[in-house]
Amino acid sequence: MNRYFIRRTLLAIPTLLVISVLLFGLLQLAPGGPAALYAGPDAGPEDLERISRLLGTDQPPPIQYIRWLGGVLRGDWGISFRYREPVVSVLAGRLPNTVQLMAAALVIALVLAVPFGVISAVSRWRVIQYLASVAAMLGVSIPTFWLGMMVLLVFSVKLRILPSGGIATIGLEYDPVDRLVHLIGPASVLATMYIAAWSRYVRSSLLEVLHQDYIRLARAKGLSEWAVLTRHALRNALLPLVTLVGLQGGSLVGGAMITEVVFAWPGMGRLLAEALASRDYPVLMAAFMTMAVLTVIGNLLADLAYGWVDPRIRLS
Repeated sequence: MNRYFIRRTLLAIPTLLVISVLLFGLLQLAPGGPAALYAGPDAGPEDLERISRLLGTDQPPPIQYIRWLGGVLRGDWGISFRYREPVVSVLAGRLPNTVQLMAAALVIALVLAVPFGVISAVSRWRVIQYLASVAAMLGVSIPTFWLGMMVLLVFSVKLRILPSGGIATIGLEYDPVDRLVHLIGPASVLATMYIAAWSRYVRSSLLEVLHQDYIRLARAKGLSEWAVLTRHALRNALLPLVTLVGLQGGSLVGGAMITEVVFAWPGMGRLLAEALASRDYPVLMAAFMTMAVLTVIGNLLADLAYGWVDPRIRLS
C-alpha cells in the first residue's frame, strides 16, 4: 500500500506538469489579451506595450511559462492582474469557502444517492422504480443555473426561508448556525446533479450484484434479506460509485462555478468566473491547477478506498 501510494504520488508530478503546459498554452491562444482590457478602448500602441511590460505578458509564451513555473516551484504564483496582490492571498480567501461548499454537496449527494439507488433496485413496486428513474433523469437534465434561480425564487423570495445569497449575514460572520443556513441552498443545488447520476450507478450495480452466485449462497444459508444486502451485496455494488466519486470530485469545482455565481458565494468558482472576465492569467492558472490537483487527489483516494470497500483488492 505504501509503495503504491508513493508511486502514484510521483506519477502525479509529470501529469500535473503536462496539464500546466496545456492550460498555459490554451490561455495564450485565447483571443484578446489582458493589456487591451486594462488599457481601455482609447489606448494607443505605446500604452499597450507599456501595460504588457508591467503585466509581464510582453515576452514569448515559452519564456512566460518558464518564469511562471519557476515562481510556482518557489511558492510564488505571481501577482493578480485584477486585485494587484499575490495570487496565493487571493486564493487563500476563496479556497476554504469552496472546500466547505464541495464537502457539504458531497455529503448530501452520498447520503441521498445511495439510499435512493438501493430503494429503486430492491423495491418490488414498479411505481417506485419509475419515480426513481424519472427523478434521476430530471436531476441530470435540469441546468444548474436554472435550478439555483428557482431555489432562490421559491425559498428566498416567496417563502423567505433561506437567504438570497452570500456566505453569512452581516454581523453574524462567525455564527455557525447562520453559516449553515446560507450553505443549504448552494450545497443542495450543487449536489442535485450528482444525486441523480450516482443513484443510477448504485441501482445498476446493485441489480447486477444481486444476481451473483455468492448472493444466492448467502440466502441459502438462511441470512435475512437485510444482512444479504448490507453485508454482501452493497459493499461490492459501491465499487463503481467509489470510482465515480474519485473522478468527479475535482469537477465539483467546475460545478461550483455556476452555483457560486448564482448564490453570490465567495469561493473559487466565483473567483474563476471573475478571472475569466478580466483575463487575470495568474489567477486562472492557479485556479485551474487547483482543480487538477483536486482531481488527481480524488483519483488516488478512490484507488485507496477500493482496498477498504473490497478486501480482495490488494494495492502494491
